[in-house]
Amino acid sequence: MWTDSLGNPVTLQHAGSQAGVGDFVDGFISSQARVGNILETAAVDEAPLVQAYAAALHMFAEARSASASARPFIERALASPLTPTRRELGFVHAVKAWVDGDVLQSVNRLEQHVRDFPRDLVALKLAHYHLFNLGDSPGMLRVALAALAHAADVPYLHGMLAFAWEQCHLLEQAEAAARRAIAMERTEPWAHHALAHVMLTQGRIHEGHRFLSEVSDSWVGLNSFMVTHNWWHQALFALELERHAEALSLYDEQVWGVAKDYTQDQVNAVSLLARLELAGADVGDRWQDLADHLLQRTGDQVLPFLDMQYLYGLARAGRMQADQLLHNIEAHAAQAPPALQHAWQRVCVPACHGMLAHARGDWQGAIDGLGEALPRLTEIGGSHAQRDLFSQLHIDALIRSGNLAGAQHLLQPQLRGQPESLRLKRQAAGVYRGLGLGQIADAIA
Repeated sequence: MWTDSLGNPVTLQHAGSQAGVGDFVDGFISSQARVGNILETAAVDEAPLVQAYAAALHMFAEARSASASARPFIERALASPLTPTRRELGFVHAVKAWVDGDVLQSVNRLEQHVRDFPRDLVALKLAHYHLFNLGDSPGMLRVALAALAHAADVPYLHGMLAFAWEQCHLLEQAEAAARRAIAMERTEPWAHHALAHVMLTQGRIHEGHRFLSEVSDSWVGLNSFMVTHNWWHQALFALELERHAEALSLYDEQVWGVAKDYTQDQVNAVSLLARLELAGADVGDRWQDLADHLLQRTGDQVLPFLDMQYLYGLARAGRMQADQLLHNIEAHAAQAPPALQHAWQRVCVPACHGMLAHARGDWQGAIDGLGEALPRLTEIGGSHAQRDLFSQLHIDALIRSGNLAGAQHLLQPQLRGQPESLRLKRQAAGVYRGLGLGQIADAIA
């Protein structure tokens, strides 16, 4: 029997399949594009784990068609003439639950799996993916800590831990884990990402911008999400520093255009364009090109966090398909599995009404819809930094509707936490002047 690079036994039909398995295991935990090589391996090797890896790769398309694409691989995994190990069979069933639409069962299987096989960091990374989309940051931390004593030699585990700590607001622990990962492997992109989160949250805007500039030379060979998302974070630092030209350049050259048909690249683009507009930048006709690629998403309803941003992008481009997407979201919310109904019905639906209203200039509608959803926004997944878009839209609607007192109540705590943010200073100063508090506005400026 062979083993992967982490020492986990692997059942294979052919010795040559080791390379494909290695590409998937090592590539998945390090966010590298070579994970796609598993499809070539799956075409020639009926090993259950190989087939399950290929199924998982198809599921990451995050489209309604993903399950249909993944199912044949899971069926081959279960019908394989090879006898899998307990670890391999457990992973197969965790992916099968995902393909079947039972995400909670998949998560439960994966968490126990990591406790039983703590060096199976593919299972850990997949558990993190699901838990992140469910808004369960403590779960992310719990499952990563379960592997720590057994896989502390792997830098990518510390990167995963760093992000879990950060999403739990435990920023000192997050920074320590990220720096440990980077000390072990300078190119670890998920640790770069986690540290960027810490610096943004702590208001270390100049330091964060400088840090990402220093490590960006290592973002080569990555999957499109990882490379575009790290550049997206750099664009956020640029926006806080009111460097609109730089942020627009990053949008054009690094964030949009790597994989225009991929979900995560699309929501990165929607989020950045929206923030650019909210910051006062002229984005020209960029919404139109983006919307052309969002049209394929109206029937997806895979993750509420994604649909919310597809909707805003279509609406900002003036596409009437935004109304069809909202209809589909409402229909899906009414039939969502019980464990996910609250996220779809009580968060996604009102937020979508608010975002559609904002995109069309209905400020009170935006306030009502977003205001209802914001207190429970963690339920739809996404990171703190990603969900801040919805808060920014809400504040913008308050200002445009003339509710300056409400905007001040939300803006001032943000400015206090991020005193280096020129964007927040400008926005807050405008609110204070509108409130007749020019002396405070002058002090801010």
